[in-house]
Amino acid sequence: MTETADWRPFLERWSQEWAGTTAHDTADDELSAGDQEALRARWLGFPPASEERVRALEERLGHRLPPSYRSFLTVSDGWRNAGGFVYLLAGTDDVRWHQDEAGLSEFFPDELEDDRTPEDVLLAGMWERALQLDVESDAVYVLLDPGDVGDDGEWAVYCYASWRASPPERYASFRAFMEDMYREFHHLRVTSTDDAGVEFVNLTTRKLDASVEAARLDALAGRYERAEAVLAEAASYGRPRAAELRDQILRLLGETYMVDFGTLACDPAYAPEIFPLLAAEHVDRGHDDAVWGYRLHGASEAVRELADDILRRTREGTYRYTATGDFGRAVEQAREQARWGETDAAWRTLRAALPAWRPLGPDHLAPVGLGADPLLGPLLTPDRGRELLATPRAGQAGEVPAPAADRDPPGLAWLTDEDPGGLLASYRFVLVESVRPADLPGRLGTSDASELSEPMALECARRQRRADVTWQDEAVAAVGSAGPDWSFALEARPLSEFAEHRFVSPGTAASRGTRAVTVWSDPTRARRRGLFHLSVAEDGAERYAFTVRDGEISTRGPVPDAFAPDRLFPSEDPHAERLGERRALAALAAEFGVRLPRAALTGGCLHAVRTQPWNRPPAPGETYLIVRVAHGQP
Repeated sequence: MTETADWRPFLERWSQEWAGTTAHDTADDELSAGDQEALRARWLGFPPASEERVRALEERLGHRLPPSYRSFLTVSDGWRNAGGFVYLLAGTDDVRWHQDEAGLSEFFPDELEDDRTPEDVLLAGMWERALQLDVESDAVYVLLDPGDVGDDGEWAVYCYASWRASPPERYASFRAFMEDMYREFHHLRVTSTDDAGVEFVNLTTRKLDASVEAARLDALAGRYERAEAVLAEAASYGRPRAAELRDQILRLLGETYMVDFGTLACDPAYAPEIFPLLAAEHVDRGHDDAVWGYRLHGASEAVRELADDILRRTREGTYRYTATGDFGRAVEQAREQARWGETDAAWRTLRAALPAWRPLGPDHLAPVGLGADPLLGPLLTPDRGRELLATPRAGQAGEVPAPAADRDPPGLAWLTDEDPGGLLASYRFVLVESVRPADLPGRLGTSDASELSEPMALECARRQRRADVTWQDEAVAAVGSAGPDWSFALEARPLSEFAEHRFVSPGTAASRGTRAVTVWSDPTRARRRGLFHLSVAEDGAERYAFTVRDGEISTRGPVPDAFAPDRLFPSEDPHAERLGERRALAALAAEFGVRLPRAALTGGCLHAVRTQPWNRPPAPGETYLIVRVAHGQP
């Protein structure tokens, strides 16, 4: 097939579709004379340019035209209504050099820095050397660049409109530009015909709508990559459902930019699944409530009430995702696992139940609402989102994907890998054997009536510490499971420094009838060698302990060989590498079979408890000083 023959059916289809809808939704007196002529002829183009006219143009320009634009001219010598904002494209008589007529060369890019890319260089010179193809437009420039040439001889097209507030859009060829303008025509016609009460239906829309339904079934069968590509194409034409279905895939892949789920949010059938995601984003980004009102535009009163209630619960941290049937029961089991830090187990529970998930309606592809749950949302990493999407569900058959890797490393030594400036740069924790996490407040809390908080991020737990300053060194510690038959309570970045002469481990009281281990690590003390303390208590009494501080070691009781501080913290260790701390944590994990959940501590939510003081009260005759530092203007 020749290039000319390839252009003709495309341009004829475009013209017929334009004429078919324009005749029904636009009055004659609203059309220009050229558009009226195009409507009568049902042809947006012009008579073809002869080979002689094309050669004369090339002689005038001093260049042979790129293949797709040259062949286009031999089918139509110009074009009307390319998309929604270019009203007339140049034929052979109107093509001219742009010569930076717009005066934009100094702005794109602003300056050519040392790290400029080849694309930056091309764009900087494009404004001077390009051909201008737009003749009439809504302040849109269409520029054909002879300096940006592909291996196929095609010149790139740059399309720029100042009102779009974005850099020029680049197309690899004139054909690629025209195909995108055809998609823009479709996208805009969907809206305009809806407003006019006219249905925009033709062979193209029917094919696209059929592809959307096929993509929906592909997505449910786990073939999400193929489905996403098809939905992206259909969405570019403005086809109903396409963007709403695709946004669900994108959200599970970790993308949030311009992902708003379209009409699904205000649909009563899907609002309970979609609005929690929008509410979580609204709260996380600190948006004004006027933005929330915009989200609710067009919603029924019932949906508005539902959305406002979801936003309230999201702010309070009490929103919980729910589902029906076997998958709903798995959600509850997974939440119970996740709230104690067992996030890998929680994900395995959800993953096993995914085939049993059922959609809320025909436009629902996956349990995207999981992402808004404060406990289950952090489970959905991009890898796990891909695994979820690749898992057949809703009764569809397909190949089950290989499971994503667990996120939590074994043991405790991972604590030494954390960012020295991060939340876990210093920490203290208590491990208690044969006690459930839910029962830790009764052993570690400030009183017998102490309760666990709602699950919260570790940073939020730090902000719950007492605002009033007293001698009491209480911690607000995250609580969870530390492995088979062990629980933990951990505080990140303690405000107080370790003072051995006043230190009292909460683990001692917590060990009644069992064992407890206490660790306090502060390796970040300027250029000093830092601090590491470990103590083990049993049945309410300390059995042994050691403290390494600035290279000096002190011990109490018979420290087992596994924890011999001289071996774990040799003097020749470079203190900045935290090698001794790493050995001690590894020995602790090996001796007691314990671990701490990195994923929950660093990116999830856990319950918290206010602990007993980690120090004793001042003794008779002792004094202490409280210094308050307030930042502000005099």
